[in-house]
Amino acid sequence: MQRRIYLDNASTTNIHPEVLKTYEELLETYYVNSESLYDEGSEIHRMMEKARGAIAGLLGVHAEDIIFTSGSSESNSAAIKGVCMADMSRKHIVTTPIEHSSILNCCAQLHRLFGYEITYLPVGREGSIRLEDVRRALRDDTAIVSVMAVNNETGAVNPVEEIAEYVKKHSRAYMHTDMTQACGKVSFNMKNIDLASYSAHKLEGLKGSGILVRKTHVPFEPLICGGEQEEGLRGGTSNACVNMVFAKTLRLALENGKRSHAYIGELSQRLKDGLRKIPGIEINSPENAVAGIINFSYENIPSEVMQNALNRQGFMVSARSTCASRSEDPSYVLMAMGLGAKRSNSCIRVSLSHRNTEEEIDLFLKALKEITEQYG
Repeated sequence: MQRRIYLDNASTTNIHPEVLKTYEELLETYYVNSESLYDEGSEIHRMMEKARGAIAGLLGVHAEDIIFTSGSSESNSAAIKGVCMADMSRKHIVTTPIEHSSILNCCAQLHRLFGYEITYLPVGREGSIRLEDVRRALRDDTAIVSVMAVNNETGAVNPVEEIAEYVKKHSRAYMHTDMTQACGKVSFNMKNIDLASYSAHKLEGLKGSGILVRKTHVPFEPLICGGEQEEGLRGGTSNACVNMVFAKTLRLALENGKRSHAYIGELSQRLKDGLRKIPGIEINSPENAVAGIINFSYENIPSEVMQNALNRQGFMVSARSTCASRSEDPSYVLMAMGLGAKRSNSCIRVSLSHRNTEEEIDLFLKALKEITEQYG
């Protein structure tokens, strides 16, 4: 059988063996509803609250700030809509054109249905935004500012802490950040961040698992109405075992991130050095991008054609956010960076983890060079 090499860790990650083992053990015993009043339900509820406290401790927030969700898409939508619906007298949102589709589509929906005005901050060639543009965009009626910490296509890092501090001091707006690609890769102080989104499957955890950090001073209307689960802020029967294991997922991700950062950085540099030796390759990720996400283009071969060619040689990569992987449109992230339609329509994203090896990088570069020579 052909050897398959996985280079798409920004899309999703393999489950950590310890997370899988713990989840399976929990499922065997803790199957009752955590809201039940009998002893078994009360025990699961206590365990889930213990996990909530552990997660809060790892992130430097309070236990009551943690809302369990199905992942970052839900958390992002809940953050934006929850704040906006809580006070509809302020109908202005500040965000960026390089956010995940869950943010962009949420803002577009609020504009279409309720007349919210959306300011999209300009993005520089390095793929990040500037504080001075945030300053100019803020208004008295700004309800929320949403800026992702790390871009999922290029790995560009935004100055979120600096922005959050300014928003807190100089406006009434609340600050939200999508931490999906930053967790375990970049450390952030949550002091001035009001809301933040996390997803377990980007951290060697389970799909359908995530959290929204929503500090208790933030007015909030639930996205999903139901019973009293999550203090009435997110309805639906709690996915208790999944929620419990998120604590271990997060702890392992933070520990492994510290241990593996230098190694993944070395793999990234090896890949970039090799890419620069292939004629026609243009690297789109900035030099200061987070370790492990490398975006590049070869303009003579469209993204889909390149992906299929690499797939036939055993390499799993993506072109853009996997949520938009079947779109034939150019990458809206690269377009916002001013790289043009042709370059944006021929991009490839390689995303690495501690599981990848130097040999895999070298095999990928060899295959890529052969493809460019054959089809380019």
